[in-house]
Amino acid sequence: KLMANLIRPSSGNILIKNQHGNLQDISNSSSDLISMGFLIDIPVFYDSTPKNLLKYYAQLYQYPKDKINQRIDELLKFFDLFDWKRKRIAKFSKGMRQKLGFIQAVLHEPELIYLDEPQSGLDPKARIKIRQYLNTLKEQKKTIFIASHMLHEISEICEKIAFINNGEMIKYDKIEEMKFIGANEIQCQLLKPIPETRIDHVIKKLIEKLAPYLDDKIDSTITRLPIVYRPLSSEFTIYYDGNPESKGEIFKILGKDFESEFTVVSFSQSKTSLLEKLYLDQIN
Repeated sequence: KLMANLIRPSSGNILIKNQHGNLQDISNSSSDLISMGFLIDIPVFYDSTPKNLLKYYAQLYQYPKDKINQRIDELLKFFDLFDWKRKRIAKFSKGMRQKLGFIQAVLHEPELIYLDEPQSGLDPKARIKIRQYLNTLKEQKKTIFIASHMLHEISEICEKIAFINNGEMIKYDKIEEMKFIGANEIQCQLLKPIPETRIDHVIKKLIEKLAPYLDDKIDSTITRLPIVYRPLSSEFTIYYDGNPESKGEIFKILGKDFESEFTVVSFSQSKTSLLEKLYLDQIN
């Protein structure tokens, strides 16, 4: 609301680039500021149709008249709402309204975009579409602010992240700089499950062989052991110390010393759980 200039700050200033390339206090004339788009959490619309509603927004934003219809159709098709463009919005599901809210935020091709929980209420396909479009905007050098409690959403899209607690920013950095702070996880997907009678032996052997590289300060609320095996999905989670060199040694040991026990078909790292741990570390 502060950035949208709907309310005034009790202290401090908010500076945004104007059309002349200079920073300007948003409390001054907003007509000189670069174009901005906003998506509020749980958008609500008049019971119109997407076509009429978006045309109204485009006119408010002074989007070129000869391009309005083409732009609306382009976005509705991308987000699978084209067949609904003349339907009443009152009949839309929560996910459809969320997509419509996102469309109105980017409709006029703004330079600065604010998104509050943009993937709330969306199914997996729609979330992928949102991520794809946000990556396209990044390639176009747009500036995007995302407020979200879904840390996987942040880790997949954002380049920088700020943790906010009780209205105060407690940490701000590039997400890649945060990635190796504290504990890290390696997910190891196995070709076949480990025989039940061998699980305890294999885990004990893994902990012994990988001991120099494992996280010895792991949060007991996460796990008691630095290596966890999940039989149903045939995968290991290895909690290591976060050093890139350690990760390389772990890969070598898994391939050399455990060839007779299992075959690893893929490795991956979860930024989401790490961000959650970082956030909890900061507020504690």
